[in-house]
Amino acid sequence: MPHFANPLLRNIIMRSPFDSIKRKNCLQYLKTLRTLQYDGFKTIYFGETDIPESLITGEDFGDGYFKQSPTWCILHAGGSHGWVPWKYQMFLRDELCVRQEDSLFFEFCVVAKKAYGKCAIVVKDDGRHDEMRPNENKESQAQSHVPSVINLTSTMCCPEVAKSCGHELLSLPSFYSYLNPLDSAWSFLKWFTINNRKEFCVRSIDGAYMYQYILLSSLISKGIERINPSKWRTLTNKVRRWENYYLGKFS
Repeated sequence: MPHFANPLLRNIIMRSPFDSIKRKNCLQYLKTLRTLQYDGFKTIYFGETDIPESLITGEDFGDGYFKQSPTWCILHAGGSHGWVPWKYQMFLRDELCVRQEDSLFFEFCVVAKKAYGKCAIVVKDDGRHDEMRPNENKESQAQSHVPSVINLTSTMCCPEVAKSCGHELLSLPSFYSYLNPLDSAWSFLKWFTINNRKEFCVRSIDGAYMYQYILLSSLISKGIERINPSKWRTLTNKVRRWENYYLGKFS
């Protein structure tokens, strides 16, 4: 019986029994996306990311002591033309703030229509529901690439809402998140936050106490601004190469 000393290697070689279904989902998604692109739809990627307060303040929990801290949720979208000209949304997500903003997706669709016309709006699906129900008919699930509603933390994405503005909503299959350039944009934003947070700090002395403030909105806005259209084209071109690879491999 083969033995692997490196557990990482063992995890890479292991395969899921649902790999063929995942490939079918990916192929269907890519074919649908290409059809829409050939029909004149602009591709934009809509999604969110979480930025914990500790990332902003630089708190170190290396001593093993962990303190629950608030998390900021940022919602935005972009594509090969850069960020969509829509004011990104930022919410404080903690145990006291868990409601969704149902009107946001409609507002976004209206702005996207004015900026680009008809769009293929891609939203990442975390896929947790697929893995939690292994006894269900996976073949039937492979026939549908758009659920009735895609739930994000901050809003709900509904295909009917997208269609009302002339768009099409696509769900990016789970385990293929690197086909979403928005994830790379979020990573850049977080690195910018870590490396530049000190430049957005303001100190105030009140008697015997000194307070430090972080201009969070300015920090996030500057980080988003740094991801310019040129960077977006680089990210989307990389995704395009992966899409062509999978179209050739899975077809």
